[in-house]
Amino acid sequence: MADWPQIPPMDDATYARMKAETNRWYWYGIPTFFRAPWNENPAEADIALVGVPHSSGNGSTERDQHLAPRFMRHVSCWYKRAHFKYQLNPWTECRINDLGDTPLPEAMVNDVSVQHIEAFYKRLDAAGTRPVSVGGDHSITGPILKAIAGKDARISKGRKAALVHFDAHTDSYDHIPHWLGAVRSAAHWASYAAIEGHIDTSKSVQVGIRGNVVTLDWRKSSDRLGYRVITIDEYRELGVQKTIEAIRERVGDSPVYITFDMDVLDPSHAPAVSNLEPGYTGLMTGEAIALLQGLRGLDVIGGDVVCIIPTKDNPNNITSMNGMVLMFEQICLIADYLRGQKK
Repeated sequence: MADWPQIPPMDDATYARMKAETNRWYWYGIPTFFRAPWNENPAEADIALVGVPHSSGNGSTERDQHLAPRFMRHVSCWYKRAHFKYQLNPWTECRINDLGDTPLPEAMVNDVSVQHIEAFYKRLDAAGTRPVSVGGDHSITGPILKAIAGKDARISKGRKAALVHFDAHTDSYDHIPHWLGAVRSAAHWASYAAIEGHIDTSKSVQVGIRGNVVTLDWRKSSDRLGYRVITIDEYRELGVQKTIEAIRERVGDSPVYITFDMDVLDPSHAPAVSNLEPGYTGLMTGEAIALLQGLRGLDVIGGDVVCIIPTKDNPNNITSMNGMVLMFEQICLIADYLRGQKK
């Protein structure tokens, strides 16, 4: 029998080369968001990728939304790509790190957890780091906004944020005192964050609202608060380009926060969400991407993707995968803006 060839020693240079060649594959190594470096220090990132594994803000549906950050890390590992339309490689243009998950030691108690989320994001604001986050249910957006927008916020330069809110629901339901006991819930955040001085509703838009209502006054709170609501029916009448124009005219030069509830997508594109709206066609993923790209050049101070329930998804994880692409678009909007600020 012939002798096996002698295996050469794996010195440091060989190891580094082999690792670099292997790192491109999604199944290799420790999963992080888009294979970004894991670095929990916000001062060492321009854009922070954060998981918020929180489910107790929406107790009326399945609680597995807290599993979404882990699933999104898994699926996003193969999507470390450059943005062709922007001619941008965000991973080399900016310092983008995975900061890990917001610690939630009392995760089953929503109204304590939202305080912990706000405190965590204030660390990012103090460092001037713009977050792109994965929930969790939609109650996470209120405390994030309270941390990075409004009086004394560094990222927004003390200004309120213009909210660009993609959702099937308005989440401004302050006509009800709590949501199964949760006061600062997924149903309330768009109201209290505005009333407390972190959202400028005169500059804000809620896009894609659809479906029948619980009661006929269910959407009146957004009108009273001053939001511009573009229902799915109005969006169909306007089309993508005129909707973009309406959003940009509304936002102006304000700092912008983008929140994307995956239930705004049609159930055929996002079957694994916490509040499905069947029957009434939602946004197609391509339409959502076009709307996000229409925000290019705006001062996007942060964003999130919320309400994915991985345990309801189909075998190819299509809801998480579409969420991954929408998260990538948010990252690139911020990276492209920061690139422009350097010129």
